[in-house]
Amino acid sequence: MAENTNRGVFSIHGVTGMLIATVLLLSILVVLTVWGIGVQQKSASNFYDPSSITSSLDNVKENSKANANFAFQDAK
Repeated sequence: MAENTNRGVFSIHGVTGMLIATVLLLSILVVLTVWGIGVQQKSASNFYDPSSITSSLDNVKENSKANANFAFQDAK
């Protein structure tokens, strides 16, 4: 049986591999956090304003009349 002589503490499977994986995971975490903060700031300054829909009940009545065609109807 041949002995494994390719062992090393700083090989890719050892400490170096663990450090590479840790740095990679932390960098992904940082990128996603910065991206999330940017999206949140953009949404805070450009929020949804439903006043154009709710200020006029005509929009709601028209939608209700159109939706009545698709509502459940009793058997006759």
